[in-house]
Amino acid sequence: MNEKLLQFIWQFQYFNKKELATVDGTFLNILYPGRFNHNQGPDFSEAKIKLDNTTWIGNIEIHNEASQWHAHHHNNDHNYSNIILHVVWKNNATIKDANSQTIATLELQPLVSKLMLQQYEHLMNAKGFVSCEKHLPVLSRVNWLSWKERLAAERLERKASSILENLKQANNHWEEIFWWQIAKNFGVKVNAAKFEQMARSLPVNILAKHKSQVNQLEALILGQANLLNGDFREDYPKMLQREYTFLLKKHELKPINNAPDFLRMRPANFPTIRLAQLAMLVYNSTHLFSKILEINDLIDLRKLLDVTANDYWHYHYLFDQPTNYKTKNLGAVMTDNIIINTVVPVLFAYGMYHNMHQWKDKAIQYLTQLPVEKNKITNEWKEFKVSNENALESQALIELKNNYCDHKRCLQCAVGFKIMRTEENP
Repeated sequence: MNEKLLQFIWQFQYFNKKELATVDGTFLNILYPGRFNHNQGPDFSEAKIKLDNTTWIGNIEIHNEASQWHAHHHNNDHNYSNIILHVVWKNNATIKDANSQTIATLELQPLVSKLMLQQYEHLMNAKGFVSCEKHLPVLSRVNWLSWKERLAAERLERKASSILENLKQANNHWEEIFWWQIAKNFGVKVNAAKFEQMARSLPVNILAKHKSQVNQLEALILGQANLLNGDFREDYPKMLQREYTFLLKKHELKPINNAPDFLRMRPANFPTIRLAQLAMLVYNSTHLFSKILEINDLIDLRKLLDVTANDYWHYHYLFDQPTNYKTKNLGAVMTDNIIINTVVPVLFAYGMYHNMHQWKDKAIQYLTQLPVEKNKITNEWKEFKVSNENALESQALIELKNNYCDHKRCLQCAVGFKIMRTEENP
């Protein structure tokens, strides 16, 4: 028996409560099962029960076996001095508190539906995209919407909390933290960490000093990413190399140790192209995050972010390797990706930091206006007929898969909750 399942059964009272009694035959009436405790101490606090004609208010501890009370040394722990009921799966010992008083015990094993246990075992052992896939969609449209809103909020709060931790490292400089985050996003999944390292090695105050010269910005960004080494043949990379050599010494910069990866990437996502586009974004926008705060329209936000690399890159994906002409603009898909994964989380974090709901509301509004993300996870949910109508919902489904399904958190999921309740308990 899993103790998490026992906690779930107790929290939602999924057992037969008719003529309920403790193991010594005392009449038991559960008036309130208590508040689940996520921190150290008893599993449930502020519970209220009635033993025969006496009402008790206090804490409740859950164990698979009664003997675990002593094994965990709860009898000598003052945090467990106000236990009014010990709830166990199997009663294999009589337990006493620090004052040698016997604690009332409830044994759940004979009271729980076998079907519920079977459902839980299936969810824990099932293979596939998600454990519950044979039951999907399970929830009503309204319940799915409510659950996805909660998941999206969890995802935003988690991302925002990470940003606020990084904000301390950036000395509470919002333009700096936004620079780190957007550079990371431009690196896509493969080079995200290296692009962020590059951004951290190149403060925004240095970028601002060279903002009027896109070639200098490109030299700084590509050079700090360790992409201007080597013996180039063409004039353009040679010029960038000269600029970077001068700026490196002037600002006493230190490039990242390892250059970004190119393997198994589409040419449009090559680090050279993405960094050239990033340089153009810096060139086009003074105080980028401040400008984003001023924007209220998704169309204007997209226009701000959908930059095009300079002319050299229309004929190249790599230095010294000419190709047919193709404009290297960021594109709608990548622009929306940046809004979803950088603009929205930083706006939400900004709202949390200043305790101003307008920024959090704006972040959420952008997600509801953006189209559904298309990736492996969202495609799989679609196969199982789970609706997905905008970026808010796709973010929620990504959160559900990565932080619930993959970790078998079925008991904390609205879908798993519904499946566990498919049959009435005895």
